Amino acid sequence: QVQLQESGGGSVQSGGSLRLSCAASGALYSNYCMGWFRQVSGKEREGVAAIYGGQTTYADAVKGRFTISQDNNKNTLYLQMSSLKPEDTAMYYCAQDHFPHFGRLLVPIEYDWWGLGTQVTVSS
Repeated sequence: QVQLQESGGGSVQSGGSLRLSCAASGALYSNYCMGWFRQVSGKEREGVAAIYGGQTTYADAVKGRFTISQDNNKNTLYLQMSSLKPEDTAMYYCAQDHFPHFGRLLVPIEYDWWGLGTQVTVSS
């Protein structure tokens, strides 16, 4: 079993920055993908960014503004968010996929373990 805990959310004005963290604990797997997702109440969860084998992929809406990274020594995943916009407001989740497939790294249903989320609110 894997436990994931997000932190770093908060309220920020448009144009500001935040860095989200996701601490992983529990069972360790040698081949997995880590991803960030977000969800607005009443809408489907959407993929934001993922990292697998050192390669990263981003949703078009965040390319050039968000950066995903991981510190394997600390079992921690990060999402640096810059130039934030009001439409980035959402609950952000980190997740782990134990059977990753290139081309589906931003698909929520592919992921096996999820954190409880951290809220990001961007005001105009």
